[in-house]
Amino acid sequence: MLSAEAKQRFVELLSESQVLEAGVEFDAYGSDYTEEAPREVGLVVFPESTEDVQGIVRLANELGCSLTPRVTGSNVGGLAIPPRGGVVVDLHRMNRILEINEVDMYVLVEPGVTWDQLTDTLEKKKIPLRMGYPLSPPDTSVIANCLLDGLGNLSMRYGSMGDWIGGLEAVLPTGEVIKTGAAAASDVWFARGPLPDLTGLFVAWQGTTGIVTKMAFQLWPQPPHRQRMFILTYDRNTAFKAMRDLSRFGFCDDVGGLGWPTGKMLFDVPRPLERDPGEPEFFLYLDISGDSKKELELRLALLDEYIGRLRASGLKLEDPLNLTTLVALVPRFEKFSKFPTRLDFLIDHPGGGLSWTGTYGPMSRFEAYAEKGVEIMARHKMAPAIVSRPMKGGHFGVMRFLVTFDKADAAERAVVRKMNEELVTAGFELGFIPYKTPPWVVSQYADRFNPGFVHTMQRVRELLDPNGIMSPHCWPLPKS
Repeated sequence: MLSAEAKQRFVELLSESQVLEAGVEFDAYGSDYTEEAPREVGLVVFPESTEDVQGIVRLANELGCSLTPRVTGSNVGGLAIPPRGGVVVDLHRMNRILEINEVDMYVLVEPGVTWDQLTDTLEKKKIPLRMGYPLSPPDTSVIANCLLDGLGNLSMRYGSMGDWIGGLEAVLPTGEVIKTGAAAASDVWFARGPLPDLTGLFVAWQGTTGIVTKMAFQLWPQPPHRQRMFILTYDRNTAFKAMRDLSRFGFCDDVGGLGWPTGKMLFDVPRPLERDPGEPEFFLYLDISGDSKKELELRLALLDEYIGRLRASGLKLEDPLNLTTLVALVPRFEKFSKFPTRLDFLIDHPGGGLSWTGTYGPMSRFEAYAEKGVEIMARHKMAPAIVSRPMKGGHFGVMRFLVTFDKADAAERAVVRKMNEELVTAGFELGFIPYKTPPWVVSQYADRFNPGFVHTMQRVRELLDPNGIMSPHCWPLPKS
């Protein structure tokens, strides 16, 4: 634990208003949504500039204390919970949108900028550009999702969010500042290339290589005409086939799928274990847009033709249901009409717990992994809630198994962890790799990683962070 003298050093470096060491708000930094056991936090600091971050890093090296960066703590992998007695670097006060470059289609943001904030800014300024939104709450960090290589509602077209980074500024574990991408030699943050791609040293490394203080986030043209719709299918394999096909056709902006329990959870059924006879098994949701009404109509006609071909082959699915019509019938679906949105049925329920096994993997094996995952969840008496989608034109896909639970119930937390372990094992056996990889997954499955990969990661960390202060609980790979 940090000594009183060490805590005072941080106050002297920053200010009293930038240091937190007690209280209800302070205690919340020791846990997250998941089944991960709470840990005792040593101190929370609130930098307000890159210079503040540099000072914090240099002082941590001198004191030998660990640093864990965080913005809202909504990660569901235990990544933002520091080691016992460690210092949390809460970046939410660094929340400036530094540049909006409409011509080169990017924004330059600090780590505290949220999806809600950026959306409101673009709308108020009438910028005709759009971004992809994750299903995380609106008050979460744009930078955090990109650095963890998460996903958004345009990831089917443009890939995981790490691909959307046009370069960044970071404070290294030694306190030095680096710029990557084009910004290393240009005043326009237009791309990660053509220089050597040092941006990758900060994507999916979970804060172990430094603290990112600025990032260029790519935007895309916003077509003026758009429809969001749902298609009900009665067999999840039909939905998986449709996702694979639609990701290749090119007339959809987004395609994803939700298992039947998600629909029931939306209507306050906390743990639906049985599907009603005749109830759809999977919901496809689609976004289709066009630069003109005629283009949108043509794309919708192509979708109708495809659905007709599926039916002709003997597969059962309903006609597309426009979300506007659906909201008029069932107002609770309005939360899907605009992103970012808060899925309160997942995170605001009485038990407060949310966990998942989220993976990237081959879409050719969706059916096999879903079948195994549903069997595992049913055996543990958990609702088999699946969320899946194609990524980057169908080159790979997302398979997630979601579960809500009572965080206060230690026995239930243990069941969730055991279930997640089985889901991860089943995924690895089929070639699916957890993204936003929780530390417990790395510890238990390190032998599945290529030895050269492990050794290179270790050498990079030792080079950049010789004192081992940056998020030491993340990526706990075995020593060579």
